[in-house]
Amino acid sequence: MRAERVFAYGAAAGLLGDLLLGDPRRGHPVAAFGRAAGAVERALWRNHRGWGALHAVVCAGGAVALGAAAARAVRRSPTASVALTAAATWSVVGGTSLAREARTIGRALQAGDIEAARARLPHLCGRDPQALDADGIARAVVESVAENTSDAVVGALVWGSLAGVPGLLGFRAVNTLDAMVGHKSPKYLRFGWASARLDDLAGWPGARLTAALAAVAGDSPRGAVRAWRADAAKHPSPNAGPVEASFAGALGVRLGGTLSYGGRVEHRPLLNRDGRAVRVGDIERAVRLSRRVGLLALGAGVAGRRIVKGLSRGRTS
Repeated sequence: MRAERVFAYGAAAGLLGDLLLGDPRRGHPVAAFGRAAGAVERALWRNHRGWGALHAVVCAGGAVALGAAAARAVRRSPTASVALTAAATWSVVGGTSLAREARTIGRALQAGDIEAARARLPHLCGRDPQALDADGIARAVVESVAENTSDAVVGALVWGSLAGVPGLLGFRAVNTLDAMVGHKSPKYLRFGWASARLDDLAGWPGARLTAALAAVAGDSPRGAVRAWRADAAKHPSPNAGPVEASFAGALGVRLGGTLSYGGRVEHRPLLNRDGRAVRVGDIERAVRLSRRVGLLALGAGVAGRRIVKGLSRGRTS
């Protein structure tokens, strides 16, 4: 069986598993990786970029090597290769958990239970929930759904299409490292620099594909493209900017503005300035858009895999 078919069948099965089952309840591979990365961090931590780079190479490189070894072990069996790709996809994507958390907060807001919504928000993003009213929580959820569509679904499929199981595991490893040490706290400002930059690099193609697919799948393709072109570069994140701007335009809402992380207030530029303020009902619209983008990304990934293999065969012929 050709590699592009292995990826197509395996990734589709993995996404179906995520849709039906969500994340594994126990023994989640990403959690296991996080524990291992934490142990490596304790051994290597120094307030130095070089040691942080070594941490990133050891952890992300280990995940890629594990994926490569597993793929090599089953390469003679198409069935086992598909099963491995499905298991890897299921373990690294998080579209169902993302939708579940967003909808839980949305239901609390619709019921008028803002305290329940505030209590649940940290499960989805790092905002300070006590500083937010209902509309502020709704905006935080929509922004998080947009960004995590790229980080938790599309980015993984992009790297899976390019590099198979090693790509799937490597992308999730890099993304997890950024979440662990990539933030700009005093402890990780230097040590986490390499992980943060590596995450920017790994997330670049997935973010642009997410933005493009949001424009295709949203209510206002023209609005999505306009907001992406006008506002994406204003965002402090090179990858969250295109995604959030495109989602804002596609949904016809205004994102960005003042927010608070860990007691630190940030005043971010507005995305799709002419859009209306986010309302609670926009959470469900964002989740549905995220689902459509994920399905389109699977198709784009399969097509990309065929192109990569075609170019590879062309160079060797």
